[in-house]
Amino acid sequence: MAAARFSILSRSISTSSSARQLVKPPVQIFGIEGRYATALYSAATKQKQLDQTEKELVQFQQMLKTDVKLKDFIANPTMKKQLKVQAMSQVAKAASLSPLAGNLLVTMADNGRLKNLDGVINAFKNIMAAHRGEVQCEVITAKPLDDAMRKDLEAALKAFMKKGETILLTTKVNPEIIGGMVVSIGDKYVDMSIASKVKKMTEIISTAV
Repeated sequence: MAAARFSILSRSISTSSSARQLVKPPVQIFGIEGRYATALYSAATKQKQLDQTEKELVQFQQMLKTDVKLKDFIANPTMKKQLKVQAMSQVAKAASLSPLAGNLLVTMADNGRLKNLDGVINAFKNIMAAHRGEVQCEVITAKPLDDAMRKDLEAALKAFMKKGETILLTTKVNPEIIGGMVVSIGDKYVDMSIASKVKKMTEIISTAV
């Protein structure tokens, strides 16, 4: 029954066999969040509402950060499903959401998946970033990077970009890595931290002993 209800945004999609085929996203995201985000991307692509849908969901995500009552309502596991479905329909109307974004809320409420809503929105944002040719990159260092180091790092990372791609760099500080850096770019992960090297050396020494 849940599988039947999973046809996200079914109210907005034609029942023809061609329309039921999903539009493949530019990046594959796994898990529950990825399934919903992919279905939404497919529906929004067919209706030429990708940018509008992303804008509405980003605004709704921001609203959840400030509206404590709504956030608690969504996270409440004891609330009856039907009540949540009705409430999400009303919330969508109050927030002036388009049918696509509104049906996402209602469908997730109907499937008991509202707890995954923030993850679904983030997954859709990642798909949209890839759609625009943007590559997410996160760099973790032991100390904050100054402007010169950040520019050098961006220049080095751009060498890995394909034609038409742009890099979206975010940096974080974690003193526990001691030195060096940990880089996540797209689906690639490189650990060049001193902490990682020390760990490997310790394991080698322990094995030898």
